[in-house]
Order: sequence, then structure tokens, then C-alpha cells
Amino acid sequence: MTPDATTCPPLRRLGAGALVTATAVGAVLGLAPIATAGEGPESTQNVAAQADPAFPRSDDAYITRVENITDRWLRVFVYSPAMQSEQQVQVLLPRDTSVPRPTMYMLDGRSAEPGTNNWTEQGNAVEFFEDKPVNVVLTTGGRASYFTDWEQPDPALGTYEWETFLTEELPPLIDERFSGNGIQSIAGLSMGAQSAMTLAMRSPGLYRGVAAYSGCYETTSDLGRTQIGMVVASYGGDVENMWGPFTDPKWAEHDVLIGAEKLRDTTLYVSTASGLPGPNETLDNPDLIALVTQGGPIEAVTNYCTHQLDDRLRALDIPATFVYNPVGVHTWAYWRDELPKSWPTLAASLEIEPSV
Repeated sequence: MTPDATTCPPLRRLGAGALVTATAVGAVLGLAPIATAGEGPESTQNVAAQADPAFPRSDDAYITRVENITDRWLRVFVYSPAMQSEQQVQVLLPRDTSVPRPTMYMLDGRSAEPGTNNWTEQGNAVEFFEDKPVNVVLTTGGRASYFTDWEQPDPALGTYEWETFLTEELPPLIDERFSGNGIQSIAGLSMGAQSAMTLAMRSPGLYRGVAAYSGCYETTSDLGRTQIGMVVASYGGDVENMWGPFTDPKWAEHDVLIGAEKLRDTTLYVSTASGLPGPNETLDNPDLIALVTQGGPIEAVTNYCTHQLDDRLRALDIPATFVYNPVGVHTWAYWRDELPKSWPTLAASLEIEPSV
């Protein structure tokens, strides 16, 4: 495991009291609906998933329809038995569709806008993958879900069975319809970073590689429970509907630090920034105050979380690439840069040339 870039010493030595303060400030302030410092545009749309009588219930997932955004950017609608509803994902196709290819799954952050994915809206994914020989599958919806299976439906958020959908129902449909070769990796930011790492940990071998940007990876510590609870509550959800009360074993079952051994044969790229203002946080930036007061504390907490995972993987002698950027806050300007930086690692996991 080779740390890259610069570790910020004050954050590396963040004590318990300072961490609690940073978590509280970052979580409370950062959950305000700020598109630049947060994770995309907010919406008041009710996204509760309901059983749709237009789609007959089935024991098997199936594609209901495909719509073109462009000739290579598609909306793919899938009936999910787990969620008892139709779910939309978006698919980016490569230039050459005549041969089987690997698949890259991209998870959104906390806001997870229904019908779209912030990787295409703010993360430059369409342009970046234009010349890459992979299928790219982008989730839509799932705000404040952690892309996990919830114990019970939530009155505000609906029926969430994302882990079953993403790991069991969706991959064979994508491979069959879009000539996937069975090789796949996954990436995500913020909430999606934690989710990507958790899904890989809970389904060893399903994903060859994981790229996780600005995430936290523990669920059983005070820090883990606090940040998860705040994210879920930010959209009116009850966190106990996810994995039950904090005493429920499911919380430990989703803790990446506890289950890290299951990541041993997975190619890992994990990045964070310091939370200090960088080149995007200039005086002429209209979102400067939000970036510094909200995005800064949140990123400082993810910096701490990333060091915790780094230490755990080192203790287990599990190789991974960790990147500690000396400046940067919790914003899409940073994640746009991280996608190409992580691509050589992801490309290797997908068994394609990184220069392509």
C-alpha cells in the first residue's frame, strides 16, 4: 500500500474531541442543500418506491424498456422484484460495441437525484468515458440510502433494497443486453464511496476494483453512526429502518474496517483531501463561504476516516492505493479530478489498457 501525495499532519493526529466537533459541524452544516459544496442539486420530489401495477410482479428482474439520450447514452429501466418497482439506471456505451467488454458501476452521493446521476451532471463522466472500452452503469435515485438493503420500508424514503438490486438483479441483465464480459468494478463519492467499498466487502469477488473518493468506512463507531444518521435524516428518513437499532448485528456486518479481510483480492483506490481551501476556493467563487464552512469540515472528517481504513488495511497487509491531497474540500470540483487520477488503477482491475 503506497500513500500518494501529502498527508496533512494536524488531521492525521485528530483527537477524539476534535473529531466529534468536526463531525458535528461538518455533518450538520454540510447537509444543507448546497449544490457546489454538497453532492449535486437537491429536489423536493417524493422518491418513495411503490409497487407499480403496470409491471407484473416477477421472481426475476427484467428490462422493461430502453430509451436513448444519445446514441451511446441510454436510460435503462429495470423491474426489480426486491424493490417491487421499476428502477432506472443509465448506461454509457463504448465506441466499439462489437466485442464483449467490462462494466464500470458509478454510485452517486447523498443527494442521488431521481432520474439522473451527478457523475454525468457534474462529474464529467460522459466526456471522460467517451473513448474508454467499457460499459458504464450509473445509478439514479437512492438518495440517503447507502445503496444497501433496508430492514423495512421508510415512510419518507420508500422501499430500499439497493444491495440486492445492484449485486444480484442488475449485473446479469447488463451483461446480457450490453455484451458485458463478466468483469466489473465500482466507484463512488462520499456516501457512494462508503457504499462502493461496503458492497465489494460484502460480495467478495463480484467487483475486481473499487475507487472510493471522500468516504467514511465504519458503521459501529460513534463517528460512523453519527454521519450515517445525519445523512439519512437529511431527507427525513429514520436510520433504524435501515439496519435496525445500533445494537442490531447488521451494523457490524456493514463495517468495512471489521470486514476488511474480504477486500484482500480487490484492487483498491481510496482518496481524500485535507479540507483546506484549494485552487477552486477563490475569492470570486460565489459559493466560497459554503465551500469553506461546509465542504471543508466534511472533507476533514473523510480524511480521518480514510486514515482509519488505511491503518486497518496496513495491519492486514492488504495492498491498496491511498491518495491524500493536501488541499481540497467536499465538492465536485475535486471528484472530477479524482476520476481520471484513479483510472489507471480501475483500468487494471478491468483488464484493459489504462492509456485507452
